[in-house]
Amino acid sequence: MSGTYLGMPSFPRAAADSTRDMRLRGNLRHATHTIRAKRAQAVEELGDWAELREAGAALKERTLRHLDHYLEQLEAAVTAAGGVVHWAADADDANRIVTELVRETGESEVVKVKSMATQEIGLNEALAKAGISAYETDLAELIVQLGDDLPSHILVPAIHRNRDQIRDIFRKQMGSWGRAAPEGLSDDPAELAEAARLHLREKFLSAKVGISGANFMVAETGTLVVVESEGNGRMCLTLPETLISVVGIEKLVPTWQDLEVFLQTLPRSSTAERMNPYTSTWTGTTDDDGPSAFHLVLLDNGRTDALADTVGRQALRCIRCSACLNVCPVYERAGGHAYGSPYPGPIGAILTPQLRGVQSDLDASLPYASSLCGACYEVCPVAIDIPEVLVHLRERVVEGGTAVVRGQKTKIKPAKGHAAERALMRAARWAFDHPRAMRAGQRLAARGRRFTPRRLPVTAAGKAWSASRDLPRPAPQSFRDWWRHTRRDGGGSDAPRTGKESAE
Repeated sequence: MSGTYLGMPSFPRAAADSTRDMRLRGNLRHATHTIRAKRAQAVEELGDWAELREAGAALKERTLRHLDHYLEQLEAAVTAAGGVVHWAADADDANRIVTELVRETGESEVVKVKSMATQEIGLNEALAKAGISAYETDLAELIVQLGDDLPSHILVPAIHRNRDQIRDIFRKQMGSWGRAAPEGLSDDPAELAEAARLHLREKFLSAKVGISGANFMVAETGTLVVVESEGNGRMCLTLPETLISVVGIEKLVPTWQDLEVFLQTLPRSSTAERMNPYTSTWTGTTDDDGPSAFHLVLLDNGRTDALADTVGRQALRCIRCSACLNVCPVYERAGGHAYGSPYPGPIGAILTPQLRGVQSDLDASLPYASSLCGACYEVCPVAIDIPEVLVHLRERVVEGGTAVVRGQKTKIKPAKGHAAERALMRAARWAFDHPRAMRAGQRLAARGRRFTPRRLPVTAAGKAWSASRDLPRPAPQSFRDWWRHTRRDGGGSDAPRTGKESAE
C-alpha cells in the first residue's frame, strides 16, 4: 500500500493518542451518529432490504468464485469497445503503468476523481516523483490534500475536520495549488463549497488527463460505473482527452442486471440517499464524445492472495459504503488515522492485513481493533461477517500457519509478543478437552473469587489486558453445578443454591 502509511505505529499506540484528542472525538461522534441515523431511516423505507442484502452477498460470492472467467470477459469487452487493459500485480506495477501513460501524453498535471485504489498504492506520491501533479477533485479529498493530511473515512475522508479548520486550510493553501480562496472566506458551508467549486473548475477546464477509480465493472459489456454526489466525477470522466481508471479486480459484476441490486443498497448504506445524484457509466471510447483514449489498470496487490482464503475472502465483497465505520464504537473513538491504512474502520481491520500481510506491528494489531460487538455485520449491505474474519485473522497473528503470499503457499510465523496468548489458548484448549479438570478449576476459582485481583500480574500481556479493563470476578457457581442443583431440587428456582455466595 501507499508509502505514506509505512512506518506508522501499531493501532493501540496510535489510538492511545487519538482518543485523547477531544476535538477529534467530538467531530467523529457528531458525524457518525448523524450519518447512521439517516442511513437507518433510508433502509427502513425498503421492505425487501434483507432480500437485497442476501442477493448482493450471493452475487459477490459467485463472482469471486469465478473471478478468472469474468476478468477475461471484461478484458475482451473493454478491448472491443476501444479501451486498453493493463494488468498490475502490485502497487509498483500500477504506479509504473500509470506514470508511463501520463508521460506519453506529454502532460504534467492530472485531475482525479476519488479512488481508494490509488490511495492504496500511493499513486499521488509516485506521480509527484515523476514530476506530475495530481489534483484531487472530491471536496473532502481536496481538503485532505490541501491540508497535507491523510483520509480518515471511506466516504467522508475529511470527517475529522470541522468547518473552521476547513476555512483555515482553504485560506492558507488554495493559492499555492491554483485559484486562491476568496477574500474574507467564512466557515459557512455554502461559501466553502463555492470556493472549492471555483478552484476546481479551473482544473477541470485545463486538464488533459483524468484518473479515476470505479465502484463497479460490468464484465459482459466492459462498462465501468462511478457513483458520486458532487458532479466532480462527471467532469473528470468526460472533459479530459485521456482517462485512466485504476480498479481493484474484485469490483466486478457479471451483468448489467446485477447493478440493480447494488444501485439500491450502496446509496442508502453510504449517503442515506435513495439514489446517487450522479451515476456515470462509460464503455471504451466513442468518436467526438468523452475521452479519446481509455486505459483500464486492473489492480491485484494482494487480492488474489485474499481470494485463496475461504474465510477472509469475504472482505472482497465490500462495496465501500462505509456503514460499518459509522456504527463501530472503536472507530468513533479512535478515528481513521489510527488504522494506518486508506481503509479504516472494521472493513480496514480485515482487508488491510490480507492485502499487506501481518508481518508488521501495525498490520498484526489491526484484527484486534474491534470489540467484536457485531454491529458492523448487522449493517453491511453484502453481509460480510466481519467478526468472523477478525477472529480468523487473530488466529493467524497468534498461531501463524499457512497462507497464500504472492500466489504461493507460505508458512507464516506467529507475530511477536503473543507468546503468553498462545500459552493461554493452549491451556484453555486442554481444559476444554478435560471436563474434570475444567470443573475442578471452576470450583477452585469460585471459592477464591473474593481474592481475585482487579489487575493481572505485571507482564507484557497482563499489562496490555489490564490497561483497558478489570479482570472479571469468577461466578460464584458454574452453570454445570447450578444445573445439577436445580435438577436435584426439582427445578423450581433459577437462583444459585449457595446461600452466602449468591448474596454477594
